[in-house]
Amino acid sequence: MLKFIREWTLPLAMTAGALTHVWMGRLSFLTPWLIFLMLLLTFCKMSWHDIRFHPAHGWLLLIQLAGNVLIYVLISPFDEVVAQGAMLCILAPTATAAAVITGMLGGNVGFLTAYVLFCNVAVAVMAPIEFSMIGVHGNLSFLPSVLFICRKVFPLLVLPLLIAFMLRLWAPKVHRVLLSVPKLTFYLWTVALMIVTGITVHDMLNRSASDRQTAVTLAVVSLVICGLQFLLGRRIGRRYGDPVSSGQGLGQKNTILALWMAQTYLHPLVGIAPATYILWQNMINSYQLWRRNRNTNTAKAT
Repeated sequence: MLKFIREWTLPLAMTAGALTHVWMGRLSFLTPWLIFLMLLLTFCKMSWHDIRFHPAHGWLLLIQLAGNVLIYVLISPFDEVVAQGAMLCILAPTATAAAVITGMLGGNVGFLTAYVLFCNVAVAVMAPIEFSMIGVHGNLSFLPSVLFICRKVFPLLVLPLLIAFMLRLWAPKVHRVLLSVPKLTFYLWTVALMIVTGITVHDMLNRSASDRQTAVTLAVVSLVICGLQFLLGRRIGRRYGDPVSSGQGLGQKNTILALWMAQTYLHPLVGIAPATYILWQNMINSYQLWRRNRNTNTAKAT
């Protein structure tokens, strides 16, 4: 039974959130804290000897930071909400769980772990500027808007890194306690996924038919972007002999963080893009794992 629940955590968490959507809004205040704790646990597990900048990191960051701006500029004249959703699907940092999938696919976990760090810091700097420029806080001028969002986003993404570093140096016992509960991140992720799914479903049910049409467009756009990011990441990685790590680094996103950003700073419908991105990236990861297992079994048979 426990094995079944663990294997089907994604659909179970999303289903539970959807069924209890009426009450999930009351728990929305927990989301940033859950994200903070997940990042803290991830950074505590990092080996600082693995944190080295690789040329492929530069290409991935360039695509992530410049690509989200480019796609927003291209789509916004036609549909502002879809443009924001597409932008967020590219801007969102790499998922903390990407290192696990990378290891299972035979990639370089150290490379991916370093990129998780680099892209989180980059997004912490870039997101407040971008959200301010697209008029998230229309009642504030540009600089106050940037500072307002910085106070929310920067501590959420960078403070866990600093605390993890300090715990390793000055509180090793606390650091060991956090490392002794490796499955805690998984449970935190499950709760966060349930909350943000419930909030998204509740918002969708109170939208008009035209908004639902926009939601379908957002889902299709997120599918296209998800596939392109995995393919482009793998192509870059192939130049350096490691397509798996770069593919996961660019394609597998921290969708919980993206959903929180959408619900906090962007149009409410924008959350549909990262919500459906969760499904697409998990389908791609499942296919990759199936193909690797099949190839491994075939090789053993021969």
